[in-house]
Amino acid sequence: MEAEARVLVVGSGQIWDDRSGADKRARTEATQESNKRRKLDGEDRVPIYATKFSQEELDAEGRKPKKKVAVMLAYAGSGYKGMQINNDEKTIEGDLFKALVAAGAISKANADDPKKSSFVRCARTDRGVHAAGNIVSLKMITEDKDIISKINEHLPPQIRVWGYEQAKGSFSAYQLCDSRIYEYLIPTYCFLPPHPESFLGKELVNLAKEADDLAGYQDRQHEVSNFWKEAEETHVKPFLDSLDPETSAEVHRALYDEQPKILDMEPDMEPLEQTEETSAEVRSIATEIQATVEVPTVGAATKQSVTEAGFRSAGGPQALDAPDSEPSRSESGLGLSDELHKVTQFPQEEPPIERPPKEEIPKEEHPNEEDPTKSNQRPQPTPLENALKQLRSTIIAAKRAYRIHPTRLARVQFVLNNFTGTHNFHNYTITKLPRDPSAKRVIKTFTAGPAPIPINNTEWLSLKVHGQSFMMHQIRKMVTMAAFIVRCGCPEERMQESYGHEKLTVPKAPSLGLLLERPVFDTYNRDLARDTSGLERAEIGFEKYEKEVQEFKQREIYERIFREEERDDTFHSFFAALDGVRRPDLLYLSSVGASAAKREMPVSSARRDRRVEGMAAAAAVGSDEESEVGGGQEDG
Repeated sequence: MEAEARVLVVGSGQIWDDRSGADKRARTEATQESNKRRKLDGEDRVPIYATKFSQEELDAEGRKPKKKVAVMLAYAGSGYKGMQINNDEKTIEGDLFKALVAAGAISKANADDPKKSSFVRCARTDRGVHAAGNIVSLKMITEDKDIISKINEHLPPQIRVWGYEQAKGSFSAYQLCDSRIYEYLIPTYCFLPPHPESFLGKELVNLAKEADDLAGYQDRQHEVSNFWKEAEETHVKPFLDSLDPETSAEVHRALYDEQPKILDMEPDMEPLEQTEETSAEVRSIATEIQATVEVPTVGAATKQSVTEAGFRSAGGPQALDAPDSEPSRSESGLGLSDELHKVTQFPQEEPPIERPPKEEIPKEEHPNEEDPTKSNQRPQPTPLENALKQLRSTIIAAKRAYRIHPTRLARVQFVLNNFTGTHNFHNYTITKLPRDPSAKRVIKTFTAGPAPIPINNTEWLSLKVHGQSFMMHQIRKMVTMAAFIVRCGCPEERMQESYGHEKLTVPKAPSLGLLLERPVFDTYNRDLARDTSGLERAEIGFEKYEKEVQEFKQREIYERIFREEERDDTFHSFFAALDGVRRPDLLYLSSVGASAAKREMPVSSARRDRRVEGMAAAAAVGSDEESEVGGGQEDG
């Protein structure tokens, strides 16, 4: 195979991949050729981040001295397509570059291309990911003493530039960064086991029995063994009993069997690039769960504001003052306080709001409309849909009331410890083969905050990872793996197996909870201390801006994360969808291991009937694609 025929050249202590270099050159040449063709065809569009000036304006500006600097900034990534500049999409770098030009920090002659100013980011963040501290290096015009305030005047409040430090002419924010520290905020209910009636919940028990590991599985789930039973008895059963028997049975079946989209349990399929490296992942789930349906949580009026919760900016989540008294909890760790009972009271059906009747409009005045009075009316939800929404809100409220048991928190930390060291993380990214040397990464530390923090009825846990460098989606996939190892009662050796050559499906956790805390430049700063050139250069870091950074982190990042989770139930939707995916891809998390993920899943009679009908219809019209009907696998 081509993958095994690659030539590795070892020299100067580094391993190089000849094929990667060739591919990079080919991509560069293809890009240049594409740009030339667009210019010849008259399709040379101006990138959205570029500012065009007339020749008269360029001539009038003149040349100004520039210095290589490191610019310290922070941002909330919501609403942006990531950090990296893009010709057609709104990005953090795009807005920053435009602000630098508008403030006069970049000359008009260089306003159309960041490369002209040697613009380099320290760390790229994905769509929706935040940064309490990031650094870009560039050649900047610094003669204006108020240049920082002028840059910020052209930026939205969710992007702030703190300052800059003059650096060596050869300084590169990317090349000279030693390591990076990220934080991930996750609700502790994400470590609850899958619902026993969900597909994954049933399979975990069945496979534990098959592997003769039922006792071990139950022991690993001991501290949460009664959670779902208590939640069902206290919250779900009273609601189902309030419905008529037929609707109650239909709601229960729809919730745990069919999983309608109204429950946000259908994954939003995001196909990966069809390459040799990703074909295995494409055959598996290959999804990113992004909840988009907004369903109001029952009892929303009882929520406190994030500010009232007192989430201290200094030190992040761990520094918040602990509550005076521990919330009441049962043996399983489910806090069933009076407040929770208030939150989960089922609302009575409200009478319809009486509105004045609309004035009838003669149809001849609207010849192209059948009935203009109904053009903006939405179909009324069915009783089943209303019941499902209320039940979903009830389940979410019960999960939010969960407070993680110390034993389970210790298990989370034990799992995170297995990430530290040098490992092959090919399963934690895309476009990487098991034998690709670039898939080996160094994780220095991965720690969970010692004290989870309750915010707006939800308990949150701070996870901090310090690594030399990270691949695309690596941290989010690591968080997903850690959460599933704990919530599935999975044997710890599954972690080590994920570093082997076996291709495993690891979905990426929501981007909502991820933020870059800061990059580390220890080596550069130590070399600077030994510099005898006499040039005055300060160390690169965020220490002098600590107060401003913490205030920004609290206001623009933490509160945004809590607010969006409260509104969208993002984490519930992500895990509930994966628990219900009727495919074997995640069954390597069971007691059986990786072999379980390769099994053919049985097809239910209803789905088998639908497939037979589909194949019969295809045969009737002479379809050449019979084999693709049904896909040969269960739909998610």
